[in-house]
Amino acid sequence: MIQKFVTIFFLLFALVTVSVAQQNKLLHVDFYGDSLTFYLSLPDTSNLHEPITEGEIKAQVNFLEKWNHQFMVDSMLSYRNTHQLDDWLYYQLVRKTSQVIFAKEKNYLRYTTLKWFFLVHSGYDATLKIVDNKLLLYVQSDEPIFNLPYYMKKNKQYVCFNYHDYGFFDLKENIYQEIDLNYVNSKKPFSYKVAKIPEGKDNLYIEKALEFNYYESVTQFKIKLNPNIQQMFANYPVVDYATYFNIPLSRKTYQTLIPELKKNIAKMSVKNGVDFLMRFTRYAFLFEADTENFGREKRLTPEQTILYKYSDCEDRAALFFYLVKEIYNLPMIVLSYPNHISIAIKLKKPVGKPIIYNGEKYTEAEPTPQMEDLPLGKMIPSLRKTNFQVVYVYNPSQP
Repeated sequence: MIQKFVTIFFLLFALVTVSVAQQNKLLHVDFYGDSLTFYLSLPDTSNLHEPITEGEIKAQVNFLEKWNHQFMVDSMLSYRNTHQLDDWLYYQLVRKTSQVIFAKEKNYLRYTTLKWFFLVHSGYDATLKIVDNKLLLYVQSDEPIFNLPYYMKKNKQYVCFNYHDYGFFDLKENIYQEIDLNYVNSKKPFSYKVAKIPEGKDNLYIEKALEFNYYESVTQFKIKLNPNIQQMFANYPVVDYATYFNIPLSRKTYQTLIPELKKNIAKMSVKNGVDFLMRFTRYAFLFEADTENFGREKRLTPEQTILYKYSDCEDRAALFFYLVKEIYNLPMIVLSYPNHISIAIKLKKPVGKPIIYNGEKYTEAEPTPQMEDLPLGKMIPSLRKTNFQVVYVYNPSQP
């Protein structure tokens, strides 16, 4: 039904654009397994060349404004509303559509300008800057982002979208030149919160076998995973823990994991069930630091942690938090030590020496493998005298 809707929508777009005196092409956008086909009258623009000038970018934008673009933007916005895409996933649709129209490999400057154009016509407050002969795309966001360049304008934060495309170069000593492109009606701030993962077709999912030793018993799982998750979050930034710890699993992964976990802990007490989830998160996956795995800091979503071969302490903490929240919905705090992240859970009766926070007793549960097999309620020995910060508090009774 959804595919039929998409096809009809873009066929209507074809009827609008076919009369335009430009070259018409049948184009396909692969949005994580959902094929969007549309007959598009391409904008009549020329390639942009270095050195980049503000005049060239403005001329490019003028070409795009003369293009019959509004129906294209409306099509993407309608797709977003139908599939309930959050801003981050909508940007992936903008990125993939722009790639089909103006491939980044052929002319990166034109591709970047088109992404900006689609964003502002979708209502977002986005800007373009020339920095050291590089064209950087920024979007206004009110949320804290920790590993991307940003600048402040009229007390508003603008975060760079395409920093990774230039190899994370040093921006400190460079002079910015913001291009004066006045789109006063584009005021929507961009949010990095992700509340829903797009569903892929069944044949796109892969099956991954997991096993771990729960005391003397070997427990095995077969989980269906969407490999497109890797692309969806390939350049997702380092966000705050409230945003990061609430990214969900996709529906099919949820359906193949959560019921199996519930089945294994059905006859256990809450304390033992939490212990089971802790040990599953600790021992079902291989550990490797982000610097070794990715060459930089990168926080994996719960589904990425299951999908990737390696993960670190932050990734385990996010997955463990998600599992406890979905199965038991207990109050939790996220503990940030120097170079380590862990979780503490409020049980009816604390285990071991509790962590006292705001007058409440929390039991530490370590989801990352250590030199010794830490039971529930035992802290990593080397961190016993180390100060920590509570960086996120989850209370089920509060919205």
